[in-house]
Amino acid sequence: MELLHGLHLGYCTNIHRGETWEETWRGLKEYTLQVKSRVCPVGRSYGIGLRLSAVAARELAEPSQLAAFKSWLEANDCYVFTINGFPYGAFHGTRVKEEVFRPDWTQPDRLAYTCQLFDLLAELLPEGMSGSVSTLPGSHKTFGVGAEELDAIFANLQSCAHHVEKLAEKTGHDLHLGLEPEPLGLFETSGETLKFFGLYLDRHPGDSVFFRRVGLNYDTCHLAIEYEEPMAALNRITQAGVRLSKLHFSSALKLRPTLDNLERLRAYDEPVYFHQVIAKESDELPLRRFKDLPDALEFAKRSPDAVGQEWRVHFHIPLHAEPGGDFQSTRDHLLGTMDWLAKQPQKCSHIEMETYTWEVLPESMRTGSVVDQLVKEYDWTLGEMRERKLAP
Repeated sequence: MELLHGLHLGYCTNIHRGETWEETWRGLKEYTLQVKSRVCPVGRSYGIGLRLSAVAARELAEPSQLAAFKSWLEANDCYVFTINGFPYGAFHGTRVKEEVFRPDWTQPDRLAYTCQLFDLLAELLPEGMSGSVSTLPGSHKTFGVGAEELDAIFANLQSCAHHVEKLAEKTGHDLHLGLEPEPLGLFETSGETLKFFGLYLDRHPGDSVFFRRVGLNYDTCHLAIEYEEPMAALNRITQAGVRLSKLHFSSALKLRPTLDNLERLRAYDEPVYFHQVIAKESDELPLRRFKDLPDALEFAKRSPDAVGQEWRVHFHIPLHAEPGGDFQSTRDHLLGTMDWLAKQPQKCSHIEMETYTWEVLPESMRTGSVVDQLVKEYDWTLGEMRERKLAP
């Protein structure tokens, strides 16, 4: 929904199962309309953060399907302003983990998929509204990205940027792609982000189209796991001239790695998603990174004296909820991001709440149905944004 300063807020529909277009649309009808009825004031349009797999995107591109969806949006006073284009394939009920990074940006399939998402978005956007698509940070560190692979990533991103530029000129919409730093992604910190964009600029000097159409999707969970401070990170990124395409409002776990806490943490070890762990010993020592939660737990078992003082775990937890006990959330990073946005709301107009882990949350973290959880996330988020004069 539209808030103050031209901001748009929605939740990412990747929380619902849906790999085909029929399944995706069923989720919108079954869940999203329920959420809308409980959080969106009467007479106001409701913004949707859409997730489309490659299969669903191809199916929606059929003219009759696209026309039917546009009619449905109009009939229900809804609009799509952003699409999550990070997960290409299956995202629920099967092992996702590193597969969510495949195909990466070295592959033509990733380019074709992302361009199709922009083609669809340009058709769906209300007149005069900007549109964003978020995607992975190029590749994953474990995929072995060398000079040749980096050249392919840059070439595909450049092709995408110029496709988006032509679409923008044709439709009049401001369209932009947001690369999303993630722990153990090709770039994961604000510093690595600037290095990535700097390397592109070194190889393609003067490519203004790229920097106009390609920017960053800043996920507050991901940067919090890196122990970054939001004010410093966001200023560093935007002052370097990198566009802020979208903000993902999300929270992760943080804890002291005591024996009791590590035992409790096993409840969060599930086989579907990556749960990268970053451990901190002190401000003077480098961070220790683990590819997944089982790796971190195994290390703690082998080397209990080297676990550090704090762990941050890539496990998205509901925005409104604290895990309790000795577990905490990284909500402070999210609130700091809101504080930053309140000072310069023109820097980013797209906000998406993203807690996709509903199906794998420990029972103690669930609050009613998935609709109940989403409503509580809206209530909490809108309340905090009202305090900062970002929402009416």
